[in-house]
Amino acid sequence: MRRSLLFIPANKPGMLQSSDIFESDGIIFDLEDAVSSHDKDAARTLLFEYFKTLKQPESEIIVRINDETTAFHRLDLNILITNRVDSVMLPKATRATLFSFVDLIERFETEHAIKKKAKIIPIIESARGLIDIHEIAAHKRVTGLLLGAEDLSTDLMAKRTKTGEEILYARSLLVLSARAEGIDAIDTPFTDTRDERGLEADARTSKTIGMNAKAAIHPDQVHVINRVYSPSEIEIEFARKVIARHEKIEQGAFSIDGKMIDKPIIERAKKTLESARRWGLIE
Repeated sequence: MRRSLLFIPANKPGMLQSSDIFESDGIIFDLEDAVSSHDKDAARTLLFEYFKTLKQPESEIIVRINDETTAFHRLDLNILITNRVDSVMLPKATRATLFSFVDLIERFETEHAIKKKAKIIPIIESARGLIDIHEIAAHKRVTGLLLGAEDLSTDLMAKRTKTGEEILYARSLLVLSARAEGIDAIDTPFTDTRDERGLEADARTSKTIGMNAKAAIHPDQVHVINRVYSPSEIEIEFARKVIARHEKIEQGAFSIDGKMIDKPIIERAKKTLESARRWGLIE
């Protein structure tokens, strides 16, 4: 379970060296959009050397590779030789590109005797990706789906807004597919790094419809994202009441503070407490 994933350009030595101080649950070392085409080979080499000396971090190590239409796609797999990559982020994901990539990565792992089998986080950023999303989510190597709203809006010829009406359906469909397969639903980054209130409002909107995580493009966004997607003190206290009462009376339904409590709410309370323990909010 993730809350925050922070993008870091792989061609920035200073940011690479500081990656272990950020409080995000995952670090996305970016070889794609954040790196210009003439700098991609150097960025890959820099990241490879950095991984060779990297101490075991608390954050998940994710690498966003270039898409299969580029000459860099296969070359980016060389990063896996370090056996440090937890997950690969696949851009422009469709059913076809995912299955093609799985074939490619499995052959590469065998050829190079790679011990650490990276999971895959597809980025849903096209109309075709949305159409294929259920099959993408169901693949055994996929542990989360990331919504790429900027490219998706362009593909849909929709106007991108801060309020996000144009991506409501995409968000909802991504949540539905992710929940059906028990994987993470990761929301698109909020691109205005100076608007903390806007970030919080956007994160709360996505959490309300079922997203459990959000990508960040600046370290200052991480603390807001972690706070929004973590259980609040009020949610934790209510969950504790529900579980304590459930364990005491052991019956199907009961009432707390005038609210009817039944099986779905009990299960939600359990998940709330599990999340709170996971993020160190309770013992």
